[in-house]
Amino acid sequence: MAAEGGWVWMYGVADDDLEAIADGADGMAGVGGAPPRTITAAGLTAIVGDVGDREYSDAALRRNLEDLDWLARTARAHHAVLESVAERGPVVPMRLATLFASDAGVTGTLRERADDFREALSLISARSEWGVKAHAVQPAAPAREPGRPMAGREGPATGPGAAYLQRRRAQLTASKDARQEALASARTVYAGLGRFAVSSRLYPPQAPDLAGQQTPMVLNAAYLVADERADEFAAAMADLTARHRFVQLTLTGPWPAYSFVGEGDGSGPR
Repeated sequence: MAAEGGWVWMYGVADDDLEAIADGADGMAGVGGAPPRTITAAGLTAIVGDVGDREYSDAALRRNLEDLDWLARTARAHHAVLESVAERGPVVPMRLATLFASDAGVTGTLRERADDFREALSLISARSEWGVKAHAVQPAAPAREPGRPMAGREGPATGPGAAYLQRRRAQLTASKDARQEALASARTVYAGLGRFAVSSRLYPPQAPDLAGQQTPMVLNAAYLVADERADEFAAAMADLTARHRFVQLTLTGPWPAYSFVGEGDGSGPR
């Protein structure tokens, strides 16, 4: 049970036959530095950790969730625990910052939502989430027409200003065409990979500062793929990459199935 003035952080839910995570097992440190532990009820196991009130009280948590460094560090710790558990069996990931005042709150949630958790565990058993992102490829600058003078050497009818405007129009046309091609390629990629997945989710594109690339994102998708088809899925991704030159494709995973289980309500009072 969480110490007085602290909270119970809930990572996810697994079957009750999951290999127990003892304190300090595998040297794992969870959110806030505390090792994960388990709470079992209703034939289910919750993976939890204890966090203090200093960073996780209502006011502190609201402030910290606006701190991108804190948020990234916390998300990494949350994911590391889930990833370790997922290596042992299916786990339903909980939303970041799902907090309870005590173990009793976690036990009550396991009992109240036992059917939902079992349904989710059945869906993701022997399946993993894969992420696919596509960025538009920046088109090459249009080549100067043969025989056309370079800027600064044009005649009176085609001076530097006219030549610049022609080049600019050509660049804008090429950029617009490439954007349309990239969007068409993204739709083809999304549908093509869907044939190898149990389910798929399409998300809004990320902003360049979050995505880490300056070129626009045109596809942000997640796929739930049977583990036995993972190689087939990756091969299809490689084939689509080779055939669509207007997009740069990125494959990430496998992940715990964040996108395909109903953890969005948080399940807890926080």
